[in-house]
Amino acid sequence: MKHELRLLLVALQFLTRVPLPRRLAQWVGYRAEWLEASARYFPLVGAAVGGVAALCLWLAAAWWPPVVAVLLSMAASLVLTGAFHEDGFADVCDGLGGAVDRERALQIMKDSRLGSYGVIGITLLLALKAAALASLPLSTACAALVLAHTVSRAAAVGLMRWLPYAGEPERSKAAPLARRSTSAGWGVALAWPLAALAGCVALAGAQAVGTGASVAAGAGAGAGAAAGAGYAAPAAWLLACAAAAVAAWLCGRWFLARLGGFTGDCLGAAQQVSEVAVYLALLAFQAGAAAA
Repeated sequence: MKHELRLLLVALQFLTRVPLPRRLAQWVGYRAEWLEASARYFPLVGAAVGGVAALCLWLAAAWWPPVVAVLLSMAASLVLTGAFHEDGFADVCDGLGGAVDRERALQIMKDSRLGSYGVIGITLLLALKAAALASLPLSTACAALVLAHTVSRAAAVGLMRWLPYAGEPERSKAAPLARRSTSAGWGVALAWPLAALAGCVALAGAQAVGTGASVAAGAGAGAGAAAGAGYAAPAAWLLACAAAAVAAWLCGRWFLARLGGFTGDCLGAAQQVSEVAVYLALLAFQAGAAAA
């Protein structure tokens, strides 16, 4: 049990900027094999990040317009993670957008400077997140944040298990992740998004499904009053998870074709794309339900 707690804290330190008390940090320590084993807890850390973002959204929606509430929620998650995954997404946009061959792409991705492809990519990504979340009912948006942050990190772990490592192991802090997780570790990683999905479906069964409310319902009326309005149907959450899995698979196919495998930046990019896929799938389901 102590070892599993250590692995959880290693995952927390790797994926977020959450500081640990000095004595606790000394107890946790670091070994390369611990980082690889800690991948089973990446989705759980994602759930915590999504939970903080959802709480910020729920509180902010009571005081500010929907777009402002969503942006504050996104800012909270960015501060919490240090824009770790967004940075990887921007690097992948620069590398795969600005290079033809594998070697040049990897070289560009190592460059800490942000190029035009990275700027355009990250701008569109953040705008798409904000627009999608602001268009969802408040209760759906809050639950979507938790589910998306959980499922997308499980998708990244899945890519680690599927693809070979394409970077230079001796020069990358993500190199320990090149070791493929055990079946037991992958099973634990998969359990977290399944639990998040079960929670979303259970809430869907307990609340009435609406179509007209958005995050704006929280503004002026109080977040508590709007929390149950327009919550997505169970099928919507299943569709969202399927969309995240397909998005991660497409990313993996692209990385395999262009780079011959994954790098740490690729994992961040896949996480971001999978996260957005959840929001877009829920929004598409909502639009389809409204049209019907």
